[in-house]
Amino acid sequence: MHTNDKLYSCDVCDKQFSYKCDLIKHFRTHTNEKPYSCDVCNKIFFQKCDLTKHFRTHTNEKPYSCDVCSKEFSQKSHLNTHYKTHTNEKPYSCDVCTKQFSRKDVLNKHFRIHMNEKPFSCDVCGKEFSQKSDLNRHYQIHTNEKPFSCDVCGKKFSWKSILIDHCRIHSNEKPFSCDVCSKTFSWKRSLKEHYLTHTNEKPFSCDVCHKQFSRKNNLKEHFLTHTNKKQFSCDTCGKEFSHKSSLKLHFRTHTNEKPFTCDVCSKSFSFRHHLNKHYRTHAK
Repeated sequence: MHTNDKLYSCDVCDKQFSYKCDLIKHFRTHTNEKPYSCDVCNKIFFQKCDLTKHFRTHTNEKPYSCDVCSKEFSQKSHLNTHYKTHTNEKPYSCDVCTKQFSRKDVLNKHFRIHMNEKPFSCDVCGKEFSQKSDLNRHYQIHTNEKPFSCDVCGKKFSWKSILIDHCRIHSNEKPFSCDVCSKTFSWKRSLKEHYLTHTNEKPFSCDVCHKQFSRKNNLKEHFLTHTNKKQFSCDTCGKEFSHKSSLKLHFRTHTNEKPFTCDVCSKSFSFRHHLNKHYRTHAK
């Protein structure tokens, strides 16, 4: 029989434990003693159970599986977190904007947006980041490391997430669907931008003339009208343009491409407005 009496007390912080083994484990947090070492990478740990969990990263052992979708995990805590994706349970709420999250660590990362806290800085250029994962991705800019390559076209990428996005160009996969009009998109960011067409929300504002835009890249293009900067130039004739879309239209004058065809007489045109003007000749 074990009682609830806490018989073992820490000499450093007075925290009490029912079992001596728990006190011994706890005491290592004060001494920073890490007696358990990984045979593969030499990483050291306070507790044997932590070493056991870590070792699965080398063996790729995943003993915990989801009853719903059969996805496997190396740690039970990861499985428990994953379960919330099925239940849609979000027990952690932001005090500032009330946004809810499934995991506490994700809430903590989110909270840095409000605090503008950026505890992770680049050793090379000093740029600061709110999340360690963003810093790790940023480092690859300096190393020019691109470990992920496309099996179809061979193009290389610094990040796996960008490779996955890129692969949808080849597969034409569109997994993101609009709840309002059912239009589908290859990328989540495209869906988010599309949603603004339904809400008429324009969150991006020009600092010079205060004109508002639904998309950030549209704001960037617009801003060039104030600076008179023309960053897009034609490889054939050297003519410069403020907008990439204008350069694409101009390029048709060299290629003689005519993608717009009249339904009535099959005459083709390089520009849509020329086709619209031509339609009037049939209406007379």
